[in-house]
Amino acid sequence: MTTVLRFGSWNLGNGGIDPDGEETRRKNQITIAAGLGAQAKDSSGNGGELDVLAVQELTHWDERGWWRLHELADSLGMTALPPVTSHVGDGRNHLAILCRPGRVQVLRHQDVGRGAFHHGLARAHLAVEGHEFTVLATHLAWTDGDTRLREARWMTDNAGTFPGQPPRAVLLGDLNCLAQQDPEPDWTNVPRNMHPRYRTVHADGSFGPADRRALRVLLNSGWTDPQTVVREPRKATVGYWYKNEPTPLHLDHALTAGDFRPLSYVTHDTPEARAASDHLPITLTTAIGATA
Repeated sequence: MTTVLRFGSWNLGNGGIDPDGEETRRKNQITIAAGLGAQAKDSSGNGGELDVLAVQELTHWDERGWWRLHELADSLGMTALPPVTSHVGDGRNHLAILCRPGRVQVLRHQDVGRGAFHHGLARAHLAVEGHEFTVLATHLAWTDGDTRLREARWMTDNAGTFPGQPPRAVLLGDLNCLAQQDPEPDWTNVPRNMHPRYRTVHADGSFGPADRRALRVLLNSGWTDPQTVVREPRKATVGYWYKNEPTPLHLDHALTAGDFRPLSYVTHDTPEARAASDHLPITLTTAIGATA
């Protein structure tokens, strides 16, 4: 019997809270997130509810007992697993995994590699209809490719058979790394002071091409980019928010390992989503089971 699973990931952009404390973006994000499942379609073209959602940049959401996280979870009919706090900074930035109760069974949850990440890595051992799988949720460092590469190596074990881990996994998050399908950017469109974030840096300090090593080490270890399986190309997730960074890129990813079969892989690109964050949400629909 085939089981269809729907995953989502979204960097909320400073928790949806503007510098003046205005939370219109955050409130709109709840409405948008509630509609993501309809876009996560199966092979029959039918949408449904998200089973798992990873959210990043939950800035200031720790205030007053995580009420914003609980509001998001309650509005979506989901349950939030314990958040992971960024290990660099003021301790006010977080990420979390949300699961749909009654369908998704939570067997185990961990804050992995505490202190080894700029932000963090959450790992959940879940089950749906008897199918066990791992969900990794992360937000790789924005600073440089070397740091992202070190962080990515914490996730290569889950790309294949490993003691104590389920035989299949999904990796969700803002990887801050260009996708395979992204052409080399025209770096004249990017301010020079931003180049060290995304380009390789030679020993003499000069810049090379886009630093894609973090994603490549994951793919070379056994993770699969669903874009290589599904026919419809997904849209970029960034490149519309900042006037000095107009290049469309795929920085947000959902990778699979094991016998997941991707059915759809979509960037939710609407005017409402573009106004809600500097990243667009993504959804991935997969099938597992004997006929997947």
